[in-house]
Amino acid sequence: MTVIEARVHRSSARNARLAFILTAVIVGLLSAVVAASYIHPILAVFVGALIGVPLGGLAWLLVRIWPVLRLLWWWTPEIGITTLLGVCWVQLVNHTSTLVTLIVVALVVGVPAAVPVSRRFLVAWTWCLVVRHRLRVCFAQFIIANQSGSLPLILWAKPTPVGERVWVYLRPGLSLADLEGRLDRIAVACHASTALVERASDRNAAYLRFDIKRREVLTAQVGSPLVDVIDDTIPATERIPATVPTALDLPDIDAPTVTLPTQQGRPAAKKPPATTANGSKPAAASSAVEDDVSDWI
Repeated sequence: MTVIEARVHRSSARNARLAFILTAVIVGLLSAVVAASYIHPILAVFVGALIGVPLGGLAWLLVRIWPVLRLLWWWTPEIGITTLLGVCWVQLVNHTSTLVTLIVVALVVGVPAAVPVSRRFLVAWTWCLVVRHRLRVCFAQFIIANQSGSLPLILWAKPTPVGERVWVYLRPGLSLADLEGRLDRIAVACHASTALVERASDRNAAYLRFDIKRREVLTAQVGSPLVDVIDDTIPATERIPATVPTALDLPDIDAPTVTLPTQQGRPAAKKPPATTANGSKPAAASSAVEDDVSDWI
């Protein structure tokens, strides 16, 4: 079984050599410059070499074993959980009898499996651990990465009502558009029905969010409290009226009587209608009192 791919192995070897050279040269020169202020310049060069070469070797070692450290980082939750269970098992065996050990193990395993709430909780978080590795397989197998073979960072995963949500930080060489055309393959690899991806940050295009959908919650049947309000003693035929009103019966409504206010003993002028019979707006009426032309004739 291939743990580290050959391409990643060659890339780490090349990066380790570059890290050794850069670290040794930079640290050696800085150390020699500082030491030249106190000792002879030739001795300062040897002091710089004595300091730069070991630090360069340390940088080479870290870069060289980085693929292994990255692999251990990927499996940190599983390693931590397994280690914790192993320690608990050893302590339980050493401090209790066989019968007590079996009873404790049966309770620890059986109770969470029997209670629906705890069982769904454990299953949901187990799928989160599985999806992180399945996404990593997708990036390594059929999603094009950069030339050095560095995979995106799978940051965190949490359960949702429909599946899991995973946050991913892309490395140079990938974008959101490259992933949108492969969502069907990602869903197959994650054993899900569908998969969605979108940006998780408005300022950083490399920060993405995957939504892995396994179930449909909108089609589930839920109980309604209105059922308890219905009186079962009344027959169903009497609950529904014989005739269902479909419109407002205007002739049965009495029209209100409007009394216009008076001004100086005279009735106020009626407001002209908004539209005429043919639908056009009437001409604006003058607010001034018309003169009696009979006095001028």
